[in-house]
Amino acid sequence: MSGETFYGLASAALVGIGLYGAIVQAEPLRRLLAFNLIGGGVFLLFGVVARRGAAAGFGGDPVPQALVITGLVVAFSASALAVALIVRLSEERGRAEQRSDAPAAGAAGSAGD
Repeated sequence: MSGETFYGLASAALVGIGLYGAIVQAEPLRRLLAFNLIGGGVFLLFGVVARRGAAAGFGGDPVPQALVITGLVVAFSASALAVALIVRLSEERGRAEQRSDAPAAGAAGSAGD
């Protein structure tokens, strides 16, 4: 199995897992992670396409490489915006929780009482 075939199958697997997660998951953060998996699979596929000409002795195609770099930046900023919107939405709905490992001040009984 060649490297291009392996990475092509890996990108198809990432897109498939991400699509399954986007359809099945109901929580917004998990759905966002599923969409990021789909994007990662597409970026990996673009990388395979860019390396297609390198096997014949030519250099890799720079256009898909430029698209992948630009897409990574856009995907990161869109993910950051989506996380901020999810946090804001959960605050508005009243479901925002601060979880920590330390017990709350009132919950732990004091030994001096």
